Amino acid sequence: MPDISVVLPSILQPLAGGQSILTAPADGTVTVGSLLDSVTGDYPVLGRRLRDETGALRRYVNIYVAGDEVRRLQGLETEVSPGQEVLVIQSVAGG
Repeated sequence: MPDISVVLPSILQPLAGGQSILTAPADGTVTVGSLLDSVTGDYPVLGRRLRDETGALRRYVNIYVAGDEVRRLQGLETEVSPGQEVLVIQSVAGG
């Protein structure tokens, strides 16, 4: 079965050992939440940057599955199938 890829923006790559893509094996459909648990297991600082102490996505982190932002779907319960790509985008504030 194909892996699921999580694509990170350049600002988060140093927190993942410099990698731009993290992969997780998938025997079937998984949730975004379990996928994040899997790919951030070796990178706890990255995990804390993506989710708060309650496990919810941080306000400035947007995650897309098949082009749709997960907050508009089922949030961390959104399903991801093997072979799909998940895109993480960190909002940038400025003035």
